[in-house]
Amino acid sequence: MKPSTAHHAMTLALAAAWDYQLLTFPNPAVGAVCFSQEGTILSIGAHKRAGGPHAEVYALRDAYALLSGDTTIADSDDAHHIHEYLCTHHNGIFNSVSMAVTLEPCSHIGKTPSCALLIRDLGIQKLAIACKDSNPEAAEGGKILEESGIVCEFGVMESEGKKLLEPFLKWQENPFVFFKWAQRLDGTIDKGTISSKSSREHMHTLRDRCDLIVIGGNTVRHDRPTLDARLVEGRAPDVLIYSHQNDFDRSIPLFSVPNRNVFVESSLEKINGYRLVMIEGGAGMMEAASEVVNWYLSYIAPKIGGGSQTLGIIQEDFEVLSAKITDNIILWMKKK
Repeated sequence: MKPSTAHHAMTLALAAAWDYQLLTFPNPAVGAVCFSQEGTILSIGAHKRAGGPHAEVYALRDAYALLSGDTTIADSDDAHHIHEYLCTHHNGIFNSVSMAVTLEPCSHIGKTPSCALLIRDLGIQKLAIACKDSNPEAAEGGKILEESGIVCEFGVMESEGKKLLEPFLKWQENPFVFFKWAQRLDGTIDKGTISSKSSREHMHTLRDRCDLIVIGGNTVRHDRPTLDARLVEGRAPDVLIYSHQNDFDRSIPLFSVPNRNVFVESSLEKINGYRLVMIEGGAGMMEAASEVVNWYLSYIAPKIGGGSQTLGIIQEDFEVLSAKITDNIILWMKKK
């Protein structure tokens, strides 16, 4: 495959994966693209949540529907059904199709069937792969494919692929911690709803995946939050209120959410007992958590005015890992 074609396809695969960053916990975020010999993009897939179809399966499902005109499985999210249907009905349609995948296709059969075996059985001829899979249970998919005569080019946009995988590698043994805030164009972070509905739904989906939310005591006192995932009908994680005073009004909604632990502590040590942790707050909380935060997530709303508080006392340079523009700007970042 042409390097420019593989690079373009991998760029699209990475962007698709970033849309689901952390939402696949405890699995990695992965993207996949199917394209023709001429370089035409046929489909783009991403792993959406643990236990669901992998990125390759979604990409192959959609490519099949496009090329064959058969839409029987076009809306299916059942990985086993998609695998079985494609293997039975592909009729050689993938023989001229190549793929770009951000992570080596899995070799094992777990909650979903092996992607490497599916790709082999469908007759895909060439793969561009950003990163090898370091998970011993799922690794060696590339070996299966190469032993079947499929050309696998590893290391395509590898550095970008490794950035995508950082949370997954981190939470294998330690907590992965990210700090989230929303702001207007003028930098204000207070008073009223800032983010769009779609951004709030994204944030609630992240809460649904997290083990723990950390929030400052003053924010709890002033905002009286619930800190649940009601917009997506998700679960509410445990809450750590970082405060030197335990003088909270227990009628604040976050205290009455069922099946939740709420801790009030003057240190952040509790974080070490969790794997995926979201910290929310303003400048004081950001400064207090500086040593434990791995990444930063900011929702920037196209609004000016309405607030007075900013993160102005913080001075930090960030590397942008991913930027997505919808009705808000969503930035994933880490310190330079």
